[in-house]
Amino acid sequence: MRRGPTGEWATTSVVGDEPVRAFVPRPLPPDPPLQIEGALRDALDGALLALGRLDSVTTLLPDTALFLYTYVRQEAVLSSQIEGTRSTLSDLLLFELDEAPGVPLDDVQEVSSYVAALEHGLRRVREGFALSNRLLREIHEILLSKGRGAEEQPGEFRRSQNWVGGTWPGNATYVPPPWERVEECMGDLERFLHDQPARTPTLVKAALAHSQFEAIHPFLDGNGRVGRLLITLLFCCEGVLREPLLYLSLHLRAHRDEYFDLLQRTRLEGDWEAWLAFFAEGVRETASAAVATARRLADLFREDRDRILAGLRRSAGSALRVHHALQGRPVITIGRAVQETKLTVPTVTAALSSLQRLGIAREITGKRRNRVYAYDRYVAMLDEATQVR
Repeated sequence: MRRGPTGEWATTSVVGDEPVRAFVPRPLPPDPPLQIEGALRDALDGALLALGRLDSVTTLLPDTALFLYTYVRQEAVLSSQIEGTRSTLSDLLLFELDEAPGVPLDDVQEVSSYVAALEHGLRRVREGFALSNRLLREIHEILLSKGRGAEEQPGEFRRSQNWVGGTWPGNATYVPPPWERVEECMGDLERFLHDQPARTPTLVKAALAHSQFEAIHPFLDGNGRVGRLLITLLFCCEGVLREPLLYLSLHLRAHRDEYFDLLQRTRLEGDWEAWLAFFAEGVRETASAAVATARRLADLFREDRDRILAGLRRSAGSALRVHHALQGRPVITIGRAVQETKLTVPTVTAALSSLQRLGIAREITGKRRNRVYAYDRYVAMLDEATQVR
C-alpha cells in the first residue's frame, strides 16, 4: 500500500549555508494502519515459524555457550564487512589471542568492538534494563571506542547534519532529519519500542523500528551496525529468542540494493508492506540457515568425538577435553587451552598433537614456540555460512 511520504521535509543548511531538504519521519506505527493479509500474512507466519525452530536449536548442541561464542563473532565480522572492513573470522579469533599478524589493526579492532557492544547490550537486557535510547547510546559508545569512527562522538546523538550516499548533502541519496530534530525523533521511536501508543507484534515491531532508526540516522557513524543490533536485541528482549542467534547481515549484504531501495520507498511512498515482506523473508531465510548450520556443527562435534574415542581409546580423556575447548574457541593457543581445560601444559600439548594427527586440529603458525591451533572444519563451516550465494 502506498500512503505517500511518511514524514515531512525540513530545510537545513550544511556547507556554506546552502539549503538542503532533510526528511523527518512521522512517529510509528504507520497511519493509515498496516494491511497485513494474504501473502504478507503468510510471509510473517513463515518467519515466526522459522524463529521458533531457531529458538529450539539449543537442544541440538551439547553446549550452546560454546556455539554462541563463535557465532556472535561470525556476525560481528559480517556486519563490519558491510561497513568496509576486510577482517575475517579467523582474523578476529587470532586478534583475541593477541596473534593477528598482517591484519589491519583498525579493521580487527572495529570487529572486536562490535562483539563487545553486542555482549554489553545483551547483558543489560538480561539484567532487566529496557531497550531504550540510553542503551543504544551505551552500545554506540562501545562500538566506536576503537578503530575508525572513534572521533565521531561515540555514545552521543549527532550535533551536525549527516547524509547517505553522494559526496555532500546536495547530491546525497538520502538526508536524515536536521540534528535539532534527532532527540524528538528518537524519543518517538523509544515510545514505539515500549508499545506506546499500542502493542505491536515483535516481528513487525522489529521491521518497523529498524527502518525508522535508519531513517533518523541518529549518530555520525555506526548507524548501520547499531540498527542491525537493534533487531537482535529486540527479539531477545521480548522473549522471541532466548539466545542471540538471528542476524540479518548476510541477507542484507546479499540484497543490498533492494534493501536500500525498500527503505527509501517506506519514506517516500509509505510502502511499509513491501518492506515487511522483505524483512520477513530475510528472517525466515536467515533463521533456517542458522538451524542448518547448528545441525551440521552438532554432527561434526559428534563425528570427531567418535574419531577421538576410536583412535585414542584409553588415552582419549584429555583429547576429549581439549576438543570440547576447541568447540568454544576454534582458534586456540596451548596456554588458553590449559586455562579452559585445567590440564597441564604437557598434557594439553600431547592432546593437541593427537588431534592434529587425527586431522581434527591444525597448527597454523609453523613455529616451534607460541603455537596456535585451529579447529579447521569448524572455522571453515562458519566461513562458508558467511558467503553470499
